[in-house]
Amino acid sequence: MRERIPEPPLPEEITARDLHSSARNELKTLSKENAEQTARHLAMAAQLIDDEPERAHEHALAASRRAGRIAVVRETLAITAYGIGDFALALRELRTHRRISGKDDMIALIVDSERGVGRPDRALEEGRGVDRSALTPDVRVALAIAMSGARLDRGETELALGELEIPELDPNRAFEWSPALFSARSAVLEDLGRTDEAAFWADRAEVAASALGMDGQFDEMIVEDGLVEDEAEDEEPEA
Repeated sequence: MRERIPEPPLPEEITARDLHSSARNELKTLSKENAEQTARHLAMAAQLIDDEPERAHEHALAASRRAGRIAVVRETLAITAYGIGDFALALRELRTHRRISGKDDMIALIVDSERGVGRPDRALEEGRGVDRSALTPDVRVALAIAMSGARLDRGETELALGELEIPELDPNRAFEWSPALFSARSAVLEDLGRTDEAAFWADRAEVAASALGMDGQFDEMIVEDGLVEDEAEDEEPEA
């Protein structure tokens, strides 16, 4: 019999209900006890990922040993592997997650992980292999930023700028993904020596980030001349 690997300790206050309900639903095929413990490890990984990525990874590994055939478990392990710089493991887990779930919602992380292992050409192939019109706006933006980075890895600065020319690039509207997109565009413009344009997009990024920090409940805001006003919460951006 293979010796069981000790699991990282879980604080008593961490319960399955600390995990998002959609993720808990994926664990329903497990026994009640296993689902509870797996959910607690996933919740703990989510809490630790930003400040203590190594510990988060330990909890993700514990969850994967308990429920390795569950998509959200492989997704969490991929994210924590990426967080500690283990891009090879992240790629393996991301591909497993895609095979289990049938979804491309982690494509940006796949592209970025290919960059992490030094394969920008492969990164671009991965990104071109998905139907971007079928992606949600946040995933499409993340993919554009990752593809732009792959172009920069190849020294293709003009093409890196082109990767960011997507419908979501609107300086007068701010969504949760806008600060990162605006900042990426500013950085590429800076590399191209177009400093005035770079400064404009850097300013848009700051305004958007400041506005979104006021209230994380809304989805869209109008950003114009440094002033911000709320837009309809349920309105979606044009694809």
